[in-house]
Amino acid sequence: MTHPEQHTAIQSALEALVEEGFDGMATAMQILFNEAMKIERSQFLDAAPNERTETRRGYANGFKPKTVKSRIGEIALRIPQVREAEAPFYPQSLERGLRSERALKLSIAEMYVQGVSTRKVKAIAEQLCGTEISSVEVSRAAKLLDEELSAWRERELGAIPYLVLDARYEKVRYAGSVVDCAVLIAKGIRPDGKRTILGTSVSLSEAEVHWRAFLESLQDRGMHGVELVVSDDHAGIKAALKARLTGVPWQRCQFHLQRNAAAYVAKKDQRAAVAADIRGVFNASTRVQAEEMLRQAVTKYRKSAPKLAEWMETNIPEGLTVLDEKLNLSEVARRRLRTTNGLERVNKEIKRRTRVATLFPNEQSLLRLVSALLMEISEEWETGRVYIANEDGDSA
Repeated sequence: MTHPEQHTAIQSALEALVEEGFDGMATAMQILFNEAMKIERSQFLDAAPNERTETRRGYANGFKPKTVKSRIGEIALRIPQVREAEAPFYPQSLERGLRSERALKLSIAEMYVQGVSTRKVKAIAEQLCGTEISSVEVSRAAKLLDEELSAWRERELGAIPYLVLDARYEKVRYAGSVVDCAVLIAKGIRPDGKRTILGTSVSLSEAEVHWRAFLESLQDRGMHGVELVVSDDHAGIKAALKARLTGVPWQRCQFHLQRNAAAYVAKKDQRAAVAADIRGVFNASTRVQAEEMLRQAVTKYRKSAPKLAEWMETNIPEGLTVLDEKLNLSEVARRRLRTTNGLERVNKEIKRRTRVATLFPNEQSLLRLVSALLMEISEEWETGRVYIANEDGDSA
């Protein structure tokens, strides 16, 4: 049942909007945030205000004022305090969802503070942050955020049966030039069937060296028990996998294979048939069936499209690993693990945020924003539904 105070808070927020319109947004958010934090404190204490209960885990201890700068202006908050609790309390309603916002602001702010921004970037920074930005504010906020993100990137891992890898590139200023910087991302499927972002790495180094160092860092953090690796055919990734995950089966992304095949189809009237043939191979129920269908397709195009036939014969088998009997994957697991599409969607979310900044002043600025986004996505996955389960409903 909703507490009467909650009704009062909602009513007050609505009145602010009715009376002041858009100018009342800061007041409305202030009222709602303060009420949300009070609710969260009650949940933390397992006791409502003035409620007597044997399960109480501490006591309310007033409020601490805090002013937060936002896109709608300054918001004066009252942070609930607790005493005699076994663990410290800080409202997740204030912190959750703000990491990527803070990281984006910092990324743009650094461009301004370091003198590499334009008048347009300055305007964007002030619009996003709701106020002008000083170098001292940027430095202080960056330090606090970097500590939190670094702890997440270095956290202990465990058994990860299924590892999915992907990469993307962002523009970074380096030694007076604008260069492409590789962003590596690792997704894991845990034994309980839930997804998690294992880590990310940003570097200007050569592809193989970067991939090998990234995989080594995951293993140093305790990643073990990998039964299958899924990725596209990124430059250097196969060599890195041979060095760090020797003997672990590799599944090449079927979506990228299907797309790559189009480059070998010279005749437009063949494209639909080629796509259907490759799709049929990928949808086969067994490895034997898939290989037979592939052999027929290669024979079919040997004369009319010899380069396509040669490419299919060499590359398509790399996309059939999920059909191997020794992996003993359920039909659901095969569908989930035959592409990197899950990480492709993550990359789209990253792109949606990084295109605002356009150009990063350094690798650390890029790593900060990407880490903040990935940390939030990972938290949603880990507290969400099971991603891969066996046919009987148990975790993978």
